[in-house]
Amino acid sequence: EANAVTTQAHNKLQTSIKKQDNNRIRVRDKSDRATTELVMDSRTRIILLKLIKKQLLDEVSGCISTGKEANVYHALNASEEEFAVKIYKTSILVFKDRNRYVDGEYRFRRGYCRHNPRKMVAMWAEKEFRNLSRMRAAGIAVPLPVAVKGHVLVMEFLGKHMIAASTLKEVSFETLEEWEETYVSVVEILRMMYHSCKLVHADFSEYNLLLHQSKVYVIDVSQAVEFDHPMALEFLRRDCANINSFFESKGTGVFGLKQLFYLIVDKALKFSRERVRELLKERKEGVGEEDRFSDALFKELHIPRTLFEVEPEKLFTASEEQLVSLVN
Repeated sequence: EANAVTTQAHNKLQTSIKKQDNNRIRVRDKSDRATTELVMDSRTRIILLKLIKKQLLDEVSGCISTGKEANVYHALNASEEEFAVKIYKTSILVFKDRNRYVDGEYRFRRGYCRHNPRKMVAMWAEKEFRNLSRMRAAGIAVPLPVAVKGHVLVMEFLGKHMIAASTLKEVSFETLEEWEETYVSVVEILRMMYHSCKLVHADFSEYNLLLHQSKVYVIDVSQAVEFDHPMALEFLRRDCANINSFFESKGTGVFGLKQLFYLIVDKALKFSRERVRELLKERKEGVGEEDRFSDALFKELHIPRTLFEVEPEKLFTASEEQLVSLVN
């Protein structure tokens, strides 16, 4: 009976792979060919085979999206429920710049196998699974993580009938008010990630936000870091700049970079969506050159993580309020 199940699982996987081969557009670019080879290698097929054998999946079909670090495939289980299967590429070159997202983080204090590509990528998949779980538990809209095996992550599919939900980059709203309300939602997500999850996304942009069932979902959180990571505040400032730039391009009124940054990190602020709307209204009524200069300066400033990074003379001359602002 066990052999029969194994054979059945193998046949299902082979059928899925043949479908992918038949539907795949012929590529001429060498890097595109390498992508296919790197992702759907024999080890990956073995992992997919095990997932089918466990009856977690029944069929793995076409590719939903491709990226530098991973490809995402559409899958079904026996009940026709849809899943997204994220398969990380195991090339060391793909992850060569990942050190800055890992070095100094407590979760990787024992190292992360940087010289073993497969172990390193498996740890990266595990990191995304845990980040998604933490964010989901905090009430942030993310795909439900289902399972992780090696460099393969199975999660909820956001979309219907193999058509994935649109990214904010692809969305077209009819009114400016819809964009403004979406901006409020995005600001709320950034703050919830920072305070409720103790995380900074580190790649927050219109490409990693999906609109599904009228709600903004966050995806691609493998690089998200703990909020006490040495570069967490630098990453957060960049996330704020990215999202402001996008919404400004849609004609939406946005916070200044510095104001948005402190709106997210300030524990004392009594945060609510209504409060965000009020602050946005105040911002629209009084933006001057001084505000723009302050934002330009803030964008270039080093943000101290601890008091040890602050110049000694500033520590002795600063007021209590200034000391608090120096170190968040």
